[in-house]
Amino acid sequence: MLENKIGMIFGVANQRSIAWACADACGRHGARLAFTFQGERLQEKVEKLAAGLPDSLVVPCDVTNQAEVDAAFEAVKNKYGRLDFVVHSIAFAPREALEGEFVTTTRDAFRTALEISAFSLTQVAFAASPLMTDGGSIVTMTYYGAEKVVSNYNVMGVAKAALEASTRYLAADLGKQNIRVNAISAGPINTLSARGVKNMGSLLSYVGEKSPLKRNVTAAEVGNTALFLVSELSSGITGETIYVDCGYNIMGI
Repeated sequence: MLENKIGMIFGVANQRSIAWACADACGRHGARLAFTFQGERLQEKVEKLAAGLPDSLVVPCDVTNQAEVDAAFEAVKNKYGRLDFVVHSIAFAPREALEGEFVTTTRDAFRTALEISAFSLTQVAFAASPLMTDGGSIVTMTYYGAEKVVSNYNVMGVAKAALEASTRYLAADLGKQNIRVNAISAGPINTLSARGVKNMGSLLSYVGEKSPLKRNVTAAEVGNTALFLVSELSSGITGETIYVDCGYNIMGI
C-alpha cells in the first residue's frame, strides 16, 4: 500500500505511543520512515524502535527551536530526496495546567501549550510541503476535549481546538499542491503523555463504559486509521477530523 513512499513521524516516545502505532502500521505496508525525537532522554528509545525498520532515519527535532526543525527536514531531503507523508503527534502542556480549573491557566502555560501542540503543525506543514513534490498527506492527532469540556484537560482542549482549526486552514492552503491535511480524534489511550492528565484512569473507565462498542480504542486502531489517511485510499479526504473512539463522540445523555 505504501511501497516507495517516504514518511516522517513526529512524537514517538515509546512502543506504546500513538505515533509508534502509526509508524508500525505504515512500516508494515512498505513505507520508509524518518523519526524525530525531542531531547536526549528519548533518543535511545526512538533509535531502538527505528532500528527494526529498513532504511530508517532518526533526527533530533525540538519544535520550539526553528533551527532544529529546519535541520530535520534537510536531513530527510538529503537522505530520501522527497517526502510523501507526515504524522504529527506532538502535544505538551505543563502538568500543573492539566488539573484543577482552566481559569487558573497561566500565560506561560497557555503559550507553551499552543506553541507546541498547535502551532507546530503549521510549522511542520510549511517545512514539509516543498518536499512533497508529488502531493502528500499530513495527519495530526487531536481529542474530543477540543469541542467539549473534559475535566482536567483544560488548556490542552483549547490547544486541540486551535489544532483542528489549523487542520482546516492548512488543507485549504495546501490543496492546490495536492497535499491533504487531516486530524484523527482518538479516544483516550493510556500513553505516556496521557498520564499527565489528572484522573486519566477514571476517564478511561467512563469512556469504555459509555461508548457504543463498550470498550476503549487501541493505539493500533488509530495507527490503522493513519495508514488509511496517508494512503491513496483516502485521496478525496482533506480538512477533516475523523473520530476513532469506539463511537463515544456520538453519545448524548
